[in-house]
Amino acid sequence: MNEERTISRQFLTIDTELSGGVEVIVADGGSDDQTVDLAKGHGWKTAVLKRGRGIQMNGGAEMATGEIILFLHADTFLPPDWARLVDDVLADQRAVGGNFRLRFDGDSREAGWLTRLYPLLRRGGMCYGDSCFFLRRRVFEEVGGFRDYPIFEDCDLYQRVSRIGVFRTAAGEVTTSSRRFEGRFFRTFLLWVLLQLLYWLGVSPSRLGTLYRICR
Repeated sequence: MNEERTISRQFLTIDTELSGGVEVIVADGGSDDQTVDLAKGHGWKTAVLKRGRGIQMNGGAEMATGEIILFLHADTFLPPDWARLVDDVLADQRAVGGNFRLRFDGDSREAGWLTRLYPLLRRGGMCYGDSCFFLRRRVFEEVGGFRDYPIFEDCDLYQRVSRIGVFRTAAGEVTTSSRRFEGRFFRTFLLWVLLQLLYWLGVSPSRLGTLYRICR
């Protein structure tokens, strides 16, 4: 929510590939800035939904008419040839979906460190929505979409779809914002590590969401 700055930048990166019949749906969680108006003015479909990333992404998916659904966070930006890269992954019928390599923006040491860390987490069975998930519609519907979790709804979906088929990483790279770490890197990172460890140990995302809100 309140993403009027990033939504304007998204116009430039997404529209380069829209000639192939791609539809864009902005699922908003109750912004009080110009996010929705800007999206409507650009001709994109919009839905104002209850706040919650899983709820919003499920709501957007329900409006979609295509057979491939791509979930893009407002502060993550696709490479210029993203549509072709998605097609390349899904040309393999064994692939249920995939994501992109992830880079954090900025030239700071912290941004570079996080960029190098993410592939290691993937090897440990964790995959985050910042990396831009794309799935075959039938697979998304088969697993029941995102669960209404306050945190780790993306990791949960990744784990469930990976049991059905192959989840591949596309050749391209998306860039996501490092704003959540700016000025408070070590505090935010340590909280993230703690939550991640507790999730691995089986603590429910609902309890972790409460802890996250308290610590923030």
